[in-house]
Amino acid sequence: RIPFIVNGFSENSIAQKAGIQVGDSLLGINGNNTRYFQEFRDDIQKYRNQDVIIDVKRGLDTLHLALTVPAEGLIGVTAKMEMDDFFKQSQRKYSFFQAIPAGVEKAIFSNEGIVGYWKQLKLLVNPEMKAYESVGGFITIGKIFPAQFEWQRFWQLTAFLSIMLAVLNVLPIPALDGGHVVFLFYEIITRRKPSDKFLEVAQIIGMVLLFGLLIFANGNDIVKLFK
Repeated sequence: RIPFIVNGFSENSIAQKAGIQVGDSLLGINGNNTRYFQEFRDDIQKYRNQDVIIDVKRGLDTLHLALTVPAEGLIGVTAKMEMDDFFKQSQRKYSFFQAIPAGVEKAIFSNEGIVGYWKQLKLLVNPEMKAYESVGGFITIGKIFPAQFEWQRFWQLTAFLSIMLAVLNVLPIPALDGGHVVFLFYEIITRRKPSDKFLEVAQIIGMVLLFGLLIFANGNDIVKLFK
């Protein structure tokens, strides 16, 4: 997430007419904290055809500017999107042999690796966090890739998606490899193979769960399109 810092205005911008200037930070709407661009963009849609107060940070001052949100939910302002504006970037070079342990560490222990994704999965079963609302399908996957090709970002996201699928695949759900491993352990411990009927029912249940997750994720994407 990035802060909403005004970078420019569209023609006949409502925000500009209300007194918002380039360089201002948009902090909230009607007292509700929406200091991040994505939050502001989503929250402003709730106030279509309504008068609102935009909380603006300008230098050391905090201003409260009134405007009317049009029917399309856009106030005619663009945000700074360059990562260099918000984060200090550094470059570290590795030799071939140094790159192997560094890559393993990033793939397993980083927030974009196996450990990080496992933590995200645990949040999905916590109803208080409402993390399930952020679950997305093909549309969400498409949106996480930048509009312009950046080789590092592209391969980083491709690796993350591969890790995500690998973690999902080892979950103990029938029809996935993790489910087959559970049945193998059962056979080793009991020295008895599960019946074909049991395996058939388990596979059907597993497929229903997977298709249910697929429908839920892509359904979330469709619902978000109309919000």
